[in-house]
Amino acid sequence: ELGIFYKKGGSTNVVAYSDSDFAGDLDDRRSTSGSVFLLGFGAVSWSSKKQPIVTLSTTEAEYIAAASCACQCVWIKRILEKLGLNEQNSTLILCDNNSTIQLSKNPVFHGKSKHIDIRFHFLRDLVKDGVVRMSYCKSQIQIADIMTKPLKLDQFLKLRSMLGMIEISKLN
Repeated sequence: ELGIFYKKGGSTNVVAYSDSDFAGDLDDRRSTSGSVFLLGFGAVSWSSKKQPIVTLSTTEAEYIAAASCACQCVWIKRILEKLGLNEQNSTLILCDNNSTIQLSKNPVFHGKSKHIDIRFHFLRDLVKDGVVRMSYCKSQIQIADIMTKPLKLDQFLKLRSMLGMIEISKLN
């Protein structure tokens, strides 16, 4: 049996991981968005959902995943505020695609992003307002990978432990 172990004295700041598999569904070529939210070294929320549109690039698929993740960040932040756990900093979203990070920070439309639906640019507003901040993480430690695609066993076990999941028998 497995469970999520929350360490005493862990951070009260949420760290989010956002990822996408580009055109992973072989039938309709839609991508899957995945996100994981950690609080105190353990997962408190996670999501895996097929994207509503067919994307034209990895950057676009990752951008849509990050926009969805940012919306979840706002929701989690509001819940934590109601519980009296106010985050001092903006919520960190870790992404393994540098183009997506640059697109979230750059309000200027250019050829590669002008076709992206305006509803996904909510992410830019949240970055500009300091509600969330985007940062790069290596693909090897991208926890949200576990939500988007099948993994080799060793990578799966590594990411599973990064979720804070442990065997309950090891607690005793």
